[in-house]
Amino acid sequence: MIKFVNVSKKYSDGTEAIKGIDIEIPEGKLVALIGPSGCGKTTTMKMINKLITPTKGTIFINGEDITAKNEVELRRNIGYVIQRIGLLPHMTIEENISLVPRLKGWKKEEYQSRVNELLELVGLEPDTFKKRYPLELSGGQQQRVGVVRALAAEPPIILMDEPFSALDPISREQLQDELKALQKKIHKTIVFVTHDMDEALKIADEIVIMRDGKIEQIATPEQLLQNPANDFVHTFIGEDRINKGNSNRHVMDIMISLNESDLLEKELPTISWESTITEAAKQLIQKKVDKIAVVKNKEIVGTITKEEVLHFVAGIRREEESSC
Repeated sequence: MIKFVNVSKKYSDGTEAIKGIDIEIPEGKLVALIGPSGCGKTTTMKMINKLITPTKGTIFINGEDITAKNEVELRRNIGYVIQRIGLLPHMTIEENISLVPRLKGWKKEEYQSRVNELLELVGLEPDTFKKRYPLELSGGQQQRVGVVRALAAEPPIILMDEPFSALDPISREQLQDELKALQKKIHKTIVFVTHDMDEALKIADEIVIMRDGKIEQIATPEQLLQNPANDFVHTFIGEDRINKGNSNRHVMDIMISLNESDLLEKELPTISWESTITEAAKQLIQKKVDKIAVVKNKEIVGTITKEEVLHFVAGIRREEESSC
């Protein structure tokens, strides 16, 4: 869907914010851009809707070079959610959400129906909230409106620039959960800038780690936790997260293939193939057994032994000791 080819950005004072990056952002995926302050993540995101123009290189959307595209038309087809929410204070919630659809010429009944649908999607009762003004809502409610306003005209792409960072921890976690649930329904291409690694690991399908205008690694959260590309990525993620991520890996990672003797053990306790290794360890201890069966689609596909779990944990500890 979105492709960066050798894209750089150099400012007139000589600052090189982006240094020849290549990124492919798949359609329908949520991709988080993360890195230290000044690494270029926000600059990268803003080049997608031409708020910032690359010095060199090309950005494609659906195979089309955006260089010659009209900026206004481009932005009307890209949702944008910012940290400061950006709701217009003199407009009602309904007017804020319906702004882009109205600019695109939607009929009144169409955009009114869309407003109701979107408010319900984020748990805000339309009859209660749509005639209110932004300052009559809490910070969390305003940010929910900011998110659905970006969805109002049904854009295929949504850019989110640290949208939850100004919220209290409880509201922030709720909105992260809501965004994950929402994405499962709408399957938009979302580029999400954050400085919070826990947030990126929680919500993203893929994570782009940046430093000094370059890309250090692009990977899924699981791949990052299991195989950091270098010392910088390892340190940036943090030892605690990597160890926790390893303990939360699925039992399929250490499962032993099924053999005939396993099938004869009819009383063997079972565990789902989607369970974590930590859950498998608890099962082994609680059941006081040396082996449990792994079940997928109601069929036994392999086994997990106490020995394998201990071997796995010992491997993590050796990695911890070697990094000290």
